[in-house]
Amino acid sequence: MHENSDIEAEIRRQTAIAGPQASIGPSEVARALSPPPPSEVWRGKLSAVRRAAMRLAQAGEIDILRKGKPVDPAAAVKGVIRLRLRPPAA
Repeated sequence: MHENSDIEAEIRRQTAIAGPQASIGPSEVARALSPPPPSEVWRGKLSAVRRAAMRLAQAGEIDILRKGKPVDPAAAVKGVIRLRLRPPAA
């Protein structure tokens, strides 16, 4: 499987477990995709995780949050972000 597919699948998995009421951090996804034992390898995956999150947000699957509020995926390039399963439309 392609690395981007693995990353997107892990984002989908973790956000589905958390549900639309909670969020996850990109570092949680990167750590889950890094080989044990815990090391700093996950840090090298953060950029790829953020890019995958932007693709999923643009596709309408997740929200990218900054300070608890959804932001435009294009604006999420910098700063601290969280990822959340997009709540169903009301």
